[in-house]
Amino acid sequence: MNKKQSRLIALLFGVIALTSCTSEVENLVSHEVRSIPTMNEQTLPISVIDHFVTDQMAALEIPGLSVAIISAGQIVYHRSYGIAEVGTNLVLDENSILEAASLSKPVFAYFVLQMAERGLLDLDTPLHTYLPFPELETDRRYELITARMVLSHTSGFPNWRWFDPAPAERNIPRGTMYIKQQPGEFTYSGEAYHYLARVIAHLTGNDMKTLDELMTKEVSDPMGIKSFYWTWDESLESRKVSGHKLGASIGRDWPRSFPDDNRNEIGVAGRLHTEAHGYAQFLIALMNGGRLSESSLDEMLSPQSRVPHDSFDYLNKGIIAWGLGIAIEPTPYGTRYKHGGNNGGFQSGFMFFRNKKLGYVFMANSDRGKEFNSALQEFITVGVQKEP
Repeated sequence: MNKKQSRLIALLFGVIALTSCTSEVENLVSHEVRSIPTMNEQTLPISVIDHFVTDQMAALEIPGLSVAIISAGQIVYHRSYGIAEVGTNLVLDENSILEAASLSKPVFAYFVLQMAERGLLDLDTPLHTYLPFPELETDRRYELITARMVLSHTSGFPNWRWFDPAPAERNIPRGTMYIKQQPGEFTYSGEAYHYLARVIAHLTGNDMKTLDELMTKEVSDPMGIKSFYWTWDESLESRKVSGHKLGASIGRDWPRSFPDDNRNEIGVAGRLHTEAHGYAQFLIALMNGGRLSESSLDEMLSPQSRVPHDSFDYLNKGIIAWGLGIAIEPTPYGTRYKHGGNNGGFQSGFMFFRNKKLGYVFMANSDRGKEFNSALQEFITVGVQKEP
């Protein structure tokens, strides 16, 4: 398929998808919101946004997208574009569910802060005092690690032991837990989130199968979110779309971080399944308040760790620090909060400005989502339409 053909197909799917939005959103966009102001006081007509998305999809050959845009603290745009799986006529619509990947982490961080407010744990108490980590008992450095360090990526743990093994000279078999860097130094880690989830499960009398029920009760239900799935639900049999790598479908298997992972156990670092509208509701809670105190929310959105100046994120994404579960980037228009997600065949991203309550979230069933995210960020922030 050449670029012209893929562009035409994506535009066609975009037109089809526009008819699949909920009536509530259609009414909001067609009768109330016809344009969205950017951070530099430009305005983006809804029709221009539609064309931008379909053009990007065509150029990047992204099969399907779920996108939501927030303006003035409200969801003003929600679209589902494209197809659920290449080679089929299954449309990706508002009922479709995608993998949020690492966008799972900010939701879990929010939940941890709720538990801290209730006195279940202290953010600065070493986690081993709540629940030991037997695999690390020979490396006492792990006794320094706190919830704050986990949520700000300074635990020193590897991202995932199976995919980020220790250097060969350390003679640590692949799949064995180890400490990658000195606790207190920045190193992005899903493994650390997994440990903290076990601690929370232990403290609340749950396990990794039932912790999702508590998170649903404390986070998504009060926000009115109906589309957060942390473990398998029978409705996902028909609702989950297929992931894609290099343009080919890789199916709908449940994502795994460990060989023995299964879909009935929660994965707080990368296994949330949802769509853009539901996740946008969560972002609005971060902008407007919600069930966290103002002091906890400020702490979540304040620098807790510094990103190395020679890192890819600092040099290429402008990220200078992490709050609790969220990356922080200074811009001429105020602080831009952001997070990306990458499960291979599913990629996702969000950003928002709390001062203007402007932002977006998207999820793609494609390995080209990072490129789309970069373009969408500049488009929504300052109206710049990057060439795909």
